[in-house]
Amino acid sequence: MVSERRDPPFGGSVVFLLMNLPLGVLAFGFLTAFVSAGAGTAVVWVGVGLLALVVLAVRGAARVERARVYALLDHYIDLPYLPLPAGKQATRWKARLKDTSTWRDLAYFALLFPVGLVEFVLVTTFWATSLALVGLPVYFRWLPGGEYHFPAWETPWLTVDSTVEALPWAALGVLFVALSVAMTKALAGTHARLAHALLGPTVAQRRRMERWWEDAEEKNLVAG
Repeated sequence: MVSERRDPPFGGSVVFLLMNLPLGVLAFGFLTAFVSAGAGTAVVWVGVGLLALVVLAVRGAARVERARVYALLDHYIDLPYLPLPAGKQATRWKARLKDTSTWRDLAYFALLFPVGLVEFVLVTTFWATSLALVGLPVYFRWLPGGEYHFPAWETPWLTVDSTVEALPWAALGVLFVALSVAMTKALAGTHARLAHALLGPTVAQRRRMERWWEDAEEKNLVAG
């Protein structure tokens, strides 16, 4: 099931993209610290507990991430997990580790930092440029000397020192704003597809889930 709305909302896209870098930094720091510590101490069994914590945290964080994608981008992602089998904890943990969704959740959060960094740079660069150009007719007079120098004060290829001279730059800024809106929504839509690919069920998983629910319904009917 996916949302009928293919084009993500603009406001939600901006908030979502700006959140990805800090969340990616947190995910990268957590995974690096706990996976390295867990792998290094696995021989004394302490690491096994740390690695188990990583698995539980990643699966829990993936649920939160699916909710964030839906809330901000209006893109619904189905849960890919089969119910855990009844029985001993060893059996349940074996099911978690055999589930490819666990490892795809892990891959998503490992990629969130580099992907979020690229998104953050693009969004801030495009919007800073757009807003600086649009507002140039207003703020240039408060710059040193009441002039705007492009590309830098030390290398003034172009100088703007009047409102008339700033107006063409403001018109260019309006064009950049339109491009920034399109770019923001395109980035958000691409990220939503990445999240759907890694955090959602594959075709094979969906079929297994359907068979599981069919078998469960048959057992309930027999028991009834």
